[in-house]
Amino acid sequence: MNELIAVNFDTQTVSARELHEKLNIGTKFTTWFERMCEYGFTEGNEFFPKLGETSEQGGRPPIDYDISVDMAKQICMIQRTPEGKACRQYLIDLEKAWNTPEQVMARALRLADQTIASLQDKLKDAKPKIEFFDAVTDSKTAFSMNEVAKVLDYKGIGRNKLFEFLREQGILDRYNVPYQRYVDNGWFRVIEQKYMKDGEPIVTTKTLVYQKGVDAIRKRLEKGENNL
Repeated sequence: MNELIAVNFDTQTVSARELHEKLNIGTKFTTWFERMCEYGFTEGNEFFPKLGETSEQGGRPPIDYDISVDMAKQICMIQRTPEGKACRQYLIDLEKAWNTPEQVMARALRLADQTIASLQDKLKDAKPKIEFFDAVTDSKTAFSMNEVAKVLDYKGIGRNKLFEFLREQGILDRYNVPYQRYVDNGWFRVIEQKYMKDGEPIVTTKTLVYQKGVDAIRKRLEKGENNL
């Protein structure tokens, strides 16, 4: 499949500026994006501000946004243009190929293999086997909530329903950020993204889930402790 628009599969996002270019929008980027946000998309949930690439002429880098693939698909549909239809279909096809449970698990296994190989080089005979195994278990491989929902594949629960369930369980706060004790227990990793807006520092967060957290969430779901 020829690449139509670049997708960051680690964060399940695309560049809003690149999408604007691919859609061949006549209005300038900032005006267009503000109009798109009027459809109910929210900062910190569907999109995350970032600085774009500096032009060859130099100067201040332009503002850009990492937008979720779901948001990108909806924006494409809103345009009602051939370019929008083509970009939306491309993202749908790419998601189908990339986000099957088998492909998600295959990526997780490849990352685990890479982590194991790296730890083997560092540890070798310096630590007993049990410590080595624990280090692999505590590796930095973490999954987005979208990937967790697909791997668990529990009664059709998607990312948003999973967020809702974890909030009801008292694991996440109302902003979908895990309480500290669950971070300390090795369930989650919280990524902070910082940027300046109107001269003020803004911090947004993204919650990722370690394998230990995936196992814990699965057990809670299987106990039937939810009303989903």
